[in-house]
Amino acid sequence: MTRKKYISLILILGTLTALGPFSIDMYLPGFPAIAKDLKTTTADVSLSLSSFFVGISAGQLLYGPLLDRFGRKQPLYIGLFIYLISSLACAFTNTIEMLIVWRFVQAIGSCAAAVASVAMVRDLFPIEDNAKVFSLLMLVVGVSPMVAPTVGGYVTAGFGWEWVFVILAIMSLLIIISVFLGLPESSQPDPTYSLKPKPILTNFLAVIKEPQFSTFAISGAVSFAGLLAYVAGSPMVFMEIYKVTEKQYGWIFAFLSIGLIGASQVNSFLVRKYRSTQIIIVALTCQSFVGMLLVVGTVNGWLGLPESIALLFAFLCCLGFTFPNASALSMAPFSKNAGSASALMGALQMGVGALITVVLSLINNHSATPMTAVMAGSALLALIILAFGLRVIQNRQGLLQTEESTAPLIH
Repeated sequence: MTRKKYISLILILGTLTALGPFSIDMYLPGFPAIAKDLKTTTADVSLSLSSFFVGISAGQLLYGPLLDRFGRKQPLYIGLFIYLISSLACAFTNTIEMLIVWRFVQAIGSCAAAVASVAMVRDLFPIEDNAKVFSLLMLVVGVSPMVAPTVGGYVTAGFGWEWVFVILAIMSLLIIISVFLGLPESSQPDPTYSLKPKPILTNFLAVIKEPQFSTFAISGAVSFAGLLAYVAGSPMVFMEIYKVTEKQYGWIFAFLSIGLIGASQVNSFLVRKYRSTQIIIVALTCQSFVGMLLVVGTVNGWLGLPESIALLFAFLCCLGFTFPNASALSMAPFSKNAGSASALMGALQMGVGALITVVLSLINNHSATPMTAVMAGSALLALIILAFGLRVIQNRQGLLQTEESTAPLIH
């Protein structure tokens, strides 16, 4: 593969992966404006974020089998067209209930891009390069939380929140064109792959029973919940508690995203010297410590705006090390069923995210404590799950070695 082709694939796969984050981040500065226009509260508007997470979680389980049965590109086109139509519908809705519904449909469309991009990394690149490729994708994806809320803040202030969804529709059209022109079909259709419920469930069960997948996918998903808690809670924390404007919120969100992006790029160098497992253990330990500092500081009223930004920055840095390694290690055992494995991994991440955003909406007490408590709890729980899972993997590896198997289970 030439360098030009390599870069082209990374960019296209990156735009596919970034579609979901753009859909989440770009309208965040518009929460107060949406609440005002639709005559509701910001807590109710956050339920449109919850419905998006529910849709993207459920939809990934749908697209996984479709990607294995029909190849990668055909289901991808269907999802992108659903996304385009639903984005326009969001722009023209006039009730919070319909916004919540159309955000669910929009998520169903966007998750096709998320599942396909992860599966195609496994298809197109050598397995030993997967962690590096995922880190590069995070560089492309990382632009979205820097650009999306900043642009969203200016668009909302200048033209109205509806135009955010019009821009998302235009983006999806451009992505459809780039996929058609520059992305090869990386997996041929498999007519033998059954789409009946029982075989599909059996296949998902086989994936989740793989200890390496369950360990890193579940711990990664729980850790990722800390990021989603921050995304869901930050509009209220910054704009209601610290009284920043829509534009200022966009810039703060962009700055904090540098931590996530920068760490993911440092990770691409660290994986050359250290095993991904070692990096995850250190990252989750640090993430848990920073999370506890956030909780203690919030409860005791010690954190002003600068201190909150500094600790959130450190927390996101830890996630920048955790996420690409967890993704690569989760996908490593699979080749033929990469689509289903990718779908299940994404469904776990967004399913936990949906639960987290609903919980935050219900326990909202107009302070930063619910957000920081969930962030700290997710990191600690992820660390516990990882420790338990690694013990299971090591026991299994020891058993296989006694059967004269030398293939490593963890890379």
